[in-house]
Amino acid sequence: MHSRLFVVATLVVVGCRTDATNGTPQAGRLSSGTWGGDSAGVIVGDTLTHVHIGCTYGDVVGPVRLNADGSFAVNGSYLLRAYPVAIGPTMPARFVGRVTGAMLEITVTVTDTVARTTVVRGPVVVRLGVEPRMPNCPICRTPGVRAP
Repeated sequence: MHSRLFVVATLVVVGCRTDATNGTPQAGRLSSGTWGGDSAGVIVGDTLTHVHIGCTYGDVVGPVRLNADGSFAVNGSYLLRAYPVAIGPTMPARFVGRVTGAMLEITVTVTDTVARTTVVRGPVVVRLGVEPRMPNCPICRTPGVRAP
C-alpha cells in the first residue's frame, strides 16, 4: 500500500513542473527533457542544462528560471573546440533565450579566452520532446556526460 502512495506522490510532483503536451513552463523554469532541432539540442535536467549547437557544447548549472514572458538570460560555460577531439578550456558564456509553448529559441555568446574574441552560436530553435538532428557531430544524451 505504501509503495503505491509513493508512486502517486512522485507522479504528482513531476507532473507539476511542466505540461508534457505543449512544454508550457510551470513554476517559472525551463521544462525538463530533450529539446531538439537541426544541428542543435538542449537537454534539461534538474540540476544542469546542456546545450549543443553544431559541434560545440556548454552547460548551465542549476535550473534555468524563466521571466513572465518566457525569456531567460543565464551564465554558464562553453567548449568551442569540442569535436572531433575536445580541446579546452571551457569558457564563460551567456545563454539567452525565449520559450514559446514547446519551442525554445536560444543564442549562446562565448567569451573566447584563448582567441581573445567573442563568439556567438545561434540563434537556434529547438522543440521539446524532439530528438536533436546532429548528423555530423555526436550529442551528449545525458547532462554532464560528454559524447565520445
